[in-house]
Amino acid sequence: MTTYSAVRTTGIYCRPGCGAKPLAENVQTFELAAAAEAAGYRACLRCRPYRVAGTVPDEAPELVCRAVQLIIAGVLDESGEAALGARLGLSARHLRRLFHEHLGVTPDQFARSRRAHFARRLLDDSDLSIADIAFGSGFGSLRQFNRAMREIFRASPRELRDRRRRTDRLVADGGLALRLPFTTPYDWEAMSAFLASQAIPGIESVEDGVYRRTISLDGDPGLLEIGPGGPDYLLLHAHLPYWEGVIHVVERAARLVAVEADPDVRVPGAWGPFEVAVQAVVRDQLPPEDAYDVLRKLVDVYGVPVAGLGHGLTHAFPGAEALTGAELVGPLARAVASGNIMLDGGANAGTLIRSLEAVPGVSPQAARHIVLRLGAHQAWFSEAGR
Repeated sequence: MTTYSAVRTTGIYCRPGCGAKPLAENVQTFELAAAAEAAGYRACLRCRPYRVAGTVPDEAPELVCRAVQLIIAGVLDESGEAALGARLGLSARHLRRLFHEHLGVTPDQFARSRRAHFARRLLDDSDLSIADIAFGSGFGSLRQFNRAMREIFRASPRELRDRRRRTDRLVADGGLALRLPFTTPYDWEAMSAFLASQAIPGIESVEDGVYRRTISLDGDPGLLEIGPGGPDYLLLHAHLPYWEGVIHVVERAARLVAVEADPDVRVPGAWGPFEVAVQAVVRDQLPPEDAYDVLRKLVDVYGVPVAGLGHGLTHAFPGAEALTGAELVGPLARAVASGNIMLDGGANAGTLIRSLEAVPGVSPQAARHIVLRLGAHQAWFSEAGR
């Protein structure tokens, strides 16, 4: 867990390892960068806390963790705290109280900080235009973007880009290159080996230490490539049909390879929750070679063809509606398509496990594997131990 140190006399907060050495009596600590910002502190220009992956405190209740997952997925981009609370069965007031008590910020402040930090990374790493960065980071307007950046970083986006270091800019041969920061230790070799063992044919591949997969954004195809970068980051190359909302693409990629997870418990996540659920059910019911063949057939028959990608990537994974009549996974697809089962991270882990187990063809083992990959490992362990 990263703890940020804020210095009352300078109004600046730093991440661990920064060379600044303030007097102990002048230091206030925060578990989230967003909380330090909400208290009026700005990020250190030396250690640049916005470039480091942050995690939610381990002691935060499950409700808060579920809310954070929904925020990261973009729930607050087009709706308010009331809608987020309703998704969790809480009032907006109670949700704000929980966030303030456990995270030191409101849900809106947390979401705004993540958008601003991501935008700052794009200003540093990429040559995207200011407008593309604003809308790619989830801001609703340029005015809102400029105001947030001035409040959090005390400078305009143009001024911040002018400050970037020479080594920040990443050159991409097409698409967008971006760092996925992690807190050490991190074992990419082990992570990529796991992803290779679970790769869905036609959808995912791992070659020479680089993970590649197809994605679909509003029906348009895209390609992601993730591989080793530096001592504290992986390198993501994204080839997308448009840049609006790219923050959610990058955050889903980060969750897939668990760069923002607690270093002691790095559980590979999921790009597509339904995709992982289908895979878990098929692999649970069949031996490896047969499961591979069934997954390949599902992709070939129901997937959306994507031409010209190479690396064995041929399709985008089908949605739940397309698989409602498929063998083995039809009952699961119907439950997801009807909304009876929601895999967006907002459901209580125990409730989701029981709902999945009630679906024909979904064993207790498969249900727990699905929930584990969806990022609820702490709740899963708790539920499994009962």
